[in-house]
Amino acid sequence: MSEEITPFLIDVPQAVLDDLHRRLDATRWPDQIPGTDGDYGVPVAYVKRLADYWRDGYDWRAQEARLNAHPQFTTEIDGQNVHFLHVRSAREDALPLMLTHGWPGSVVEYLDVIGLLTDPPAGEQAFHVVVPSLPGFGFSGPTKERGWNRFRTAKAWAELMRRLGYDRYGTAGNDAGSLVAPEQGRIDPEHVVGVHVTQIYSFPSGDPAEFAKITPEDQEALKVLSWFRDNKMAFSTLHAQQPQTLSYAITDSPAGLLGWHAQLLGEDLDPDFVLTNVMLYWLTGTATSATRFYYEDAKAEAPAGPTTAPIGVAMFRGDFVSMRTFAERDHTNITSWHAFDEPAGHYAAHLAPEVLVQDLRDFFRGDHNFR
Repeated sequence: MSEEITPFLIDVPQAVLDDLHRRLDATRWPDQIPGTDGDYGVPVAYVKRLADYWRDGYDWRAQEARLNAHPQFTTEIDGQNVHFLHVRSAREDALPLMLTHGWPGSVVEYLDVIGLLTDPPAGEQAFHVVVPSLPGFGFSGPTKERGWNRFRTAKAWAELMRRLGYDRYGTAGNDAGSLVAPEQGRIDPEHVVGVHVTQIYSFPSGDPAEFAKITPEDQEALKVLSWFRDNKMAFSTLHAQQPQTLSYAITDSPAGLLGWHAQLLGEDLDPDFVLTNVMLYWLTGTATSATRFYYEDAKAEAPAGPTTAPIGVAMFRGDFVSMRTFAERDHTNITSWHAFDEPAGHYAAHLAPEVLVQDLRDFFRGDHNFR
């Protein structure tokens, strides 16, 4: 297997953008019962507004240039192409840090934090930043075989950091990245100095003794989780059970892809951020392979053994609320736990970059024997 790392530049042919515009022009819109807003799912009016802007106002070339402003590369790991941004700090004391996105996000999630991490104020922790596209997502391209779950991805990420020459590094993640990052700490403890996530997906086991220990904060979080399970978990179930069935709609129709992704890219996010994330799926033909991550993860057998690296958690208002009672059952080395009032929802790196970056700095310069 070649370990070659190849420079990469995004250069989408104009014909691809013209085809996108043609497909948007030909959209056949669904009906909606008047006055139902989001009762049945993502409202038609919201998706139409986004699609109109996508067709007539959105500037892909500007977003392409913004991505290309950062050094990008590809390499093959375990038979899969992997695309990543790699931005080194000028600081000699910088700590390597990997940032992993989720669905329906992409490397675009982290564009607003790269400069803050690599070029901090004097006295603050600096980082060399590595932002990979998950296998099957964006410019990593579609997966070609079964098994690309969080566990296989974590092994690939450990190999990527080795190839980049990083012997000691931190890892952080959001959404699916919050699944991958702790697994990196579990399988690569000799090199991972700390794990920082915006969610810990630990849930009640059903043990009455466990419920007796939960805090009032956990009680409130359980109510939120219950609401989300009853009202917005259909996407996760479908991805985990029938991703191929969904694929025909989101691969052939840009409006279909936009509507499906818009359920978790809501109106609190600016249209350019929403559409650039969607574009990375559309342009690369990875809408289907990205959903397969859920299928592969649901079918995977979790390895035994806890994550031994220190773990830090940063939660933001409007996002999934991690429950410490259950998190500490599954992760025995949680050393930092912060709930921020900033309404950054699920995309803190975009909506509250300074707050997230400061928490990363504080965690990785903390008393965790990182050097």
